[in-house]
Amino acid sequence: MITFPKSKINMGLRVIGKRPDGYHDIETIFYPVDFCDALEFVAVKDRLKDDSITVTGDNLNIRPENNLVIKAFRKLREHFDLPFFKIHLHKVIPNGAGLGGGSSDAACVIRSVNKYFKLSMDNIMMKNLAGEIGSDCPFFIDPVPSLASGRGEILKHVNPVLYGFRIVLINPKIQISTREAYLNTPHSKPEKNLEYIYNQDITEWKNDMVNDFEDFVFRVHPQIEECKNILYKAGALFSSMSGSGSTVYGIFEGKPVIPGQIKQYVVYEGLL
Repeated sequence: MITFPKSKINMGLRVIGKRPDGYHDIETIFYPVDFCDALEFVAVKDRLKDDSITVTGDNLNIRPENNLVIKAFRKLREHFDLPFFKIHLHKVIPNGAGLGGGSSDAACVIRSVNKYFKLSMDNIMMKNLAGEIGSDCPFFIDPVPSLASGRGEILKHVNPVLYGFRIVLINPKIQISTREAYLNTPHSKPEKNLEYIYNQDITEWKNDMVNDFEDFVFRVHPQIEECKNILYKAGALFSSMSGSGSTVYGIFEGKPVIPGQIKQYVVYEGLL
């Protein structure tokens, strides 16, 4: 079976506080983007003693037991009698880029195995399983624009207000540690409701739609902030870093002309 796990961007991201379980409460909007990995798996009976995985493309050199795809198969096997699988993952979505690539891969495993083996899991059960793998995994079970709170697992569908706009993703090939970003980002108390901001005209977002991680990341890696500034100069209606970075996106009304100094870092351009 071959599937194509999508990526996501964050529209606004507020770090509200640390939880007793060690995670952080956040508020953000996840928006799906058709920038995809490719995932193929084949059930192999009586020949494998464990799942095997081959990773091509942006090969992350992650040990198999730490790959979220393998973790997803093993999580499913805690609840269902499944064969072992031969897996090929072709990575296109960069690692440590704030685009949710690994989480999307894992969620895609859960959705696809559920469908292929007719396991009869509903979305709630699939999201619960996904949430045990990663905080943003549940979003990718049903990847539609969503207001996320809690660890990112509490989801409320919102209107796809960017339908028909164009997006450009810039990745300057810098990996950001999410843990380090959280440690260096103070907690915030949003003055304006994020869903309210999101439903305003996009031209109003620039002053109110805030990603709390930007202050720290831009201070340590000013070239990421420069990518954001260049996208605005190129005519972006809104630009922001996604998640804890390092990807920066710009949203445009028409086809943008990207300046040469960052053109080499464009990883995706398309319609939302």
